[in-house]
Amino acid sequence: MNSVKNSFSIRDMENLSGIKAHTIRIWEKRYNLFDPERTDTNIRTYSLASLQKLLNVTLLYNNGYKISKIAKLEDSKIPALVKEIVAKNSEKSHALNSLKLAMLNFDQSLFLKTYNNLMEGRTFTDIFNKVFIPLLNELGLLWQTNTISPAHEHFISNLIKQKIYIHTEQLQIEEPTRKDKVYVLFLPENEIHEIGLLYINYQIALRGYKTIYLGQTMPIENLVDLLKYYNNIRFISYFTVAPTQQDLNDYLKRFNEVLEMSPDSKLYALGHQIQHINKEGLPDTVKLFNSIEHLVEFLEPV
Repeated sequence: MNSVKNSFSIRDMENLSGIKAHTIRIWEKRYNLFDPERTDTNIRTYSLASLQKLLNVTLLYNNGYKISKIAKLEDSKIPALVKEIVAKNSEKSHALNSLKLAMLNFDQSLFLKTYNNLMEGRTFTDIFNKVFIPLLNELGLLWQTNTISPAHEHFISNLIKQKIYIHTEQLQIEEPTRKDKVYVLFLPENEIHEIGLLYINYQIALRGYKTIYLGQTMPIENLVDLLKYYNNIRFISYFTVAPTQQDLNDYLKRFNEVLEMSPDSKLYALGHQIQHINKEGLPDTVKLFNSIEHLVEFLEPV
């Protein structure tokens, strides 16, 4: 059985390229850029080759090429022109397109090739901020619109996690150089979305601190013992779907009570759910961050 998605609706094409379906139809009719097939009910479907072409055309279009000029190019010339543009430092959009194609085809080799090209002369921090974060932001929309399946999302997410693990391990081979704080990273019960937390763990290790990464769905009670071993702990948690909107303030209050948090210890919280927290009466030991970038900026410089 072929598990690769090789037929796309016009809505899929819109969601993956960022070009409106109406515009795609105009490009198709006026310039013959694409040659969709028709189902028995006369609905357009596009091949993987058409998607690849659209992504390349989009990159050219976004870099100032007129669609009328692009349409006159031979199909074989379009990828060559894209490579020229990529060589002139507009590789971000090209990399995003390549990673989306890797995801759609469950193509680990294309992911690794794209990633290795990005790593030439760049830091992992740069790649994560400029390529992985925009890609992860797009995944939510693509999943909500049924353009990709949960299997696609898990595939690409796990490849990104692998890269975070590798770079973190390289740092943790050495003893921590900063001893004034210990960072404990965990996700609350029923929370399994950990890419953001893994990346924060990497950023803290990059700054020379000891991190204790506990991972998914940790009950508050299981954190108490850590206070017997370390002073001045910075707990960090990422609330994507849990705790629920109704339970957020109660959770933070209970966290403070169960751990008997001293002024020396703090809980740093971030993630989608924190927008629902009622900040009145929030314990002094809790600090909220509106993004990964916000928290990383708050940390000491590398």
